[in-house]
Order: sequence, then structure tokens, then C-alpha cells
Amino acid sequence: MKLSHRVLASSLGAMSLLSLSPIAFAQAGAPKPANGIWQGIAKVRDTEIPITVRISASGSRLEAAFLNGPANHPDVSPASSVTLDGNHLVASFDYFARQLDATIDGDSLTGTYGAALPGKRASTPTTFTAKRVSKASDPAAAANAPNISGSWEIATTSTKGEKAWELRVDAPAEKSPVIKAAIQRIDGDTGGLWGTWNGTAYVVGHFNASGGAAYSITPQADGTLNVRSLLGGVHGSSPDLVARKSEEARKLNLPAPTETTQQTTVKDPSAPLAFSFPDLSGKVVSNTDPEFRGKVVIVAIGGSWCPNCHDEAPLLVSLYKRFHSKGLEIVNLDFEQGDPETDTLRLKAFIQHYGITYPVLVAGTTEQLNEKIPQGQNLNCWPTAFFVGRDGLVKETHAGFAGPGNTAGHVALEHEVTALVEKLLAQPTTSQHAQLN
Repeated sequence: MKLSHRVLASSLGAMSLLSLSPIAFAQAGAPKPANGIWQGIAKVRDTEIPITVRISASGSRLEAAFLNGPANHPDVSPASSVTLDGNHLVASFDYFARQLDATIDGDSLTGTYGAALPGKRASTPTTFTAKRVSKASDPAAAANAPNISGSWEIATTSTKGEKAWELRVDAPAEKSPVIKAAIQRIDGDTGGLWGTWNGTAYVVGHFNASGGAAYSITPQADGTLNVRSLLGGVHGSSPDLVARKSEEARKLNLPAPTETTQQTTVKDPSAPLAFSFPDLSGKVVSNTDPEFRGKVVIVAIGGSWCPNCHDEAPLLVSLYKRFHSKGLEIVNLDFEQGDPETDTLRLKAFIQHYGITYPVLVAGTTEQLNEKIPQGQNLNCWPTAFFVGRDGLVKETHAGFAGPGNTAGHVALEHEVTALVEKLLAQPTTSQHAQLN
């Protein structure tokens, strides 16, 4: 099914918003204040995705962030820094190594969003145009919108080896026609996708610091949903997918989504998970270091380029603050994309943005993952977390991450991981770790 840009724009409406976080700026003779709400269209791979830009200033400070979702309760992705020089606005999202560069001309705002460092693994930047409006509001929905809320399963063939994904749809919030959807793959979810019923389909999407996404969800006469990525397939899948309720998928003997604890294992459960890599200052940190002996350790595999790793970071930070004094250690083994300048700057911004105080080690590039972590079996998801007990052995492995975009999945995962950490911390310290090292 093909949707015109006009249909996509009207269906997504005001679901993506861009605002700005408190950062000092220089303003020199702007002909008209930048303050206001700007709504328009961003063009991503020839698909037009609506965005809204909100710019506010107080004295000599600006606020800047991408917002997505209902106007009264949006999702927020703040900018790292903002400058306004005359009519030239630049908002940098350093933790994704991307930058918004725009020009204000009266009540028009035009510009691009893309790589912060020109020529550094840069793809074609996203262009956008917007007009100043009086206020942000949710788009109207067409009449007789069907209720598709709940959990659905999408049978697919993925390069990760999985056979099914989950589609989670949350009903519209009170006094809003906007639904929230997310597709949960083994390595993570799509992020929150917001939109409304256009009379034929729900068209949902977002535009945030990691970029844009857009999907159509069309109910079929047989009770299934046609789910189409408007930006192309993911992990080798087709852009057009079929979603069924779980009970219907079981009747057809279709496989269920892979459990996060079943995707990745270790080759030798009786051997410690070995790592030895430098941090950004050059200090080498190893699993045999004294601070890890007798401790529960989460070894988190990820990269600052990975949106699902960004979703995971706040939970790891929260766990570390809550349980570090009780014997929890966390080590982030970071694998980047191979551009030293971009990778280093982005990783430093990632650490600062999330307030990470546990060790982040520079482990290599994404292509070196299995070479550097040879004990991993079917290690292919970003992120992946190994949960190591007080004896130094891996007790459980979690592939991927259910972020806030998948509300139900995220809440369940938070409870599951917290319970696992508490269980491991409750186990007595043994001499086995010292013997193994």
C-alpha cells in the first residue's frame, strides 16, 4: 500500500515536535524573534514526516529539544548546545553527533538535520521547512477509528535470526485522538510512534535526535493488520508485514518472538566472561581487577551510535545509583563505527548526557564485536547485557532493550532486571571467583 505525502502529513499531524534546552547563545540583530512554535515537514528518504519546532528564549538563554507524542505530554530529546546568530539557528545533539542548522525568515524556518561533522560518515541530511503557528495541537482523527490496541505478532525473517516481532499499540490517551505504537525486535524497539486514524489507516511516526520513522498500520478484513514501513525494510525484512493477535499466530503454528534471554548465550558457562579494554583516558580495566571480585557485574555491550543503547543507559544509571553500595558494578563495553573523531566526541557526549559514572571502555568497532568478546554465542544485538554473579560467572544474558517507546515492555523489563539484580546480590560471596581468576 502506498500513501501520498499529503496523507502521511495529515495523519501524523503534530506528532513530532522540536523544542530547544537551556543553553547560552548569541543573538545579533534578528529581524524578528525566534520564539514561537513552528510546524512543517521533514523529508526523509523521499518520505515527508511532520515536525513541529518550538523555540523559546529567556534573557540570553534558549531551550532546545525534539519532542514527540501528544502535545500535552510529549517525549523529549534535548539538544546539547544551541546558538542563534542573527537569523541563523544551530542546535547540536552531540550524543548522536547530529546537528540542526536552520534559517529564520520572518515566519518561516528552513534547514537541515544531519551529521554534526561534515564528511564524517555523513549521509544525506534531512531537509525541513516550517511555519510559525499560534500553538501546537494534536491532529484530528477521522470518524469511526477502529480499536487496534494491544499486543500483536509480526511473522518475519530477520538477519538477527528471529522469526517474529511484537507490535504494541496503546489506545489514545484521554482527550487525545493520538495512538502510540512500537515494534519490538530482538535488539530493541522502534521508539514511540505516534499518529491518528486517517479513515483508511493509522499512520504513525516520530522525528527525534536519532532521526525519523514512519509506518502505516491498516486493518484488514480477516482481522490482521498490514504494517508497512514507509522508509523501507528493517534487518532484511520486507517493508510490508502482517500482524496477528498472539492466539491467532499460535493457531497457525507461527513462531513467537524470541525471548530476550534466549538470543545470546556464552560458549563456556563455567568460565568467567573476560574483558580488558582501556577507558577514554587510556586506563585499562579488566574483569580480573580487584574491584570486581565478589561483586555482581553487569557487562553492557553497546555503542553511542545505537538508539536502543541510548534507551538502556538511564536504566543502567538508575541501577548503579541504587545498588552500587550493595555490591553492584556495571561496565560498558563500547563498540563504535570506526571514525575516531566522530566516535570519541559522540561517546563523550553520550556519557555526559546520561550522567554515566561507571566505567565505559573503548572495546573496538562494531565489526570486531565477536573477535573481542569470543565467549559470546550468537552475540549480534545492540545492546546486549551479561549479568555476572558474585562467583564471576554469567548467570543470564539479555539481548536488546525494550525502551520507553514500548511502554508495557519497558515497565516489565525494568521490573525483571531489578528483580534479577536483587536476586544476584542476595547470593553469598564465594571463593570460586578468586579461584577462577
